[in-house]
Amino acid sequence: MSRYVVSLGGNALGNNAEEQKLLVSNVAKNIVKLMKDGHEVVIVHGNGPQVGMINLAFTDAKSVPDMPFPECGAMSQGYIGWHLQNALQNELKNQGVKRNVATIITQVVVDKNDPLFQNPSKPVGSFYSKEEAEKIASEKGYTMKEDAGRGYRRVVPSPLPIDIEEKEMISKLVKAGDVVICAGGGGIPVIREGQSLTGVAAVIDKDYASALVAELVEADYLVILTAVDNVYINFRQPDQIKLEKVSLEEIKNYMKGDYFAKGSMYPKVNACVKFLNKCPGKKAIIAALENAALAFDEKSGTIIK
Repeated sequence: MSRYVVSLGGNALGNNAEEQKLLVSNVAKNIVKLMKDGHEVVIVHGNGPQVGMINLAFTDAKSVPDMPFPECGAMSQGYIGWHLQNALQNELKNQGVKRNVATIITQVVVDKNDPLFQNPSKPVGSFYSKEEAEKIASEKGYTMKEDAGRGYRRVVPSPLPIDIEEKEMISKLVKAGDVVICAGGGGIPVIREGQSLTGVAAVIDKDYASALVAELVEADYLVILTAVDNVYINFRQPDQIKLEKVSLEEIKNYMKGDYFAKGSMYPKVNACVKFLNKCPGKKAIIAALENAALAFDEKSGTIIK
């Protein structure tokens, strides 16, 4: 029996709620197969497009005030978590498996002095053309940046996660054999002020949060499911190279070469490195969402160990 932390990319969950429900129902089949084989599963999901759309909806609605980013993050945790929870519960019943599924609204602690607060870099929301992005930046004061050749998106601060407030609850549920959905969208970013926690306007990268969750629950596998089938060197270039099985040292050397886009693949690779540095002997996998079943069996994706 192994323990998996499965990280689902927000961009891989579709462009609207109906697409998302269909996609997560397919993912649920693969995750339930893991459980039928006796494995334990913790799920973390992204929320970049979703939290941006929630925030923009409130901004565009003239009859209601803007919604702060921590609250938008909590909303995205709720509805994405429900879609996952519902899909898993339905599939568990269909396959005759008795497991509890719980979504934990998760607060992830960051350092209020993290220098990343001064350099917004996390893409959120929809993709725009350059002209659209310039108009939005002018009208709303947002910082807009080009995202890995796919268009322009709003960027917000992305501080590094240092602790998870609900870690003891998550660990207890996992040890009891329950399926846990947690740290959605990287978690709601909070800072400690004395004995209190205060939400801050930022989005934690869910890949780094996934690595922290994997470390805290002592996972055997960190599996990051995204929109591409593998990690590539020189992605989308004529000389691109697909990485399939690489050692930790090899991937560290590739990172030094600046081969991975900062807003997309770099945090995924770096999260895997962080996890493996803290948990030697374990494995990390980056694969396409549609190839999840094969990735769980180490037959697809980029496997790092």
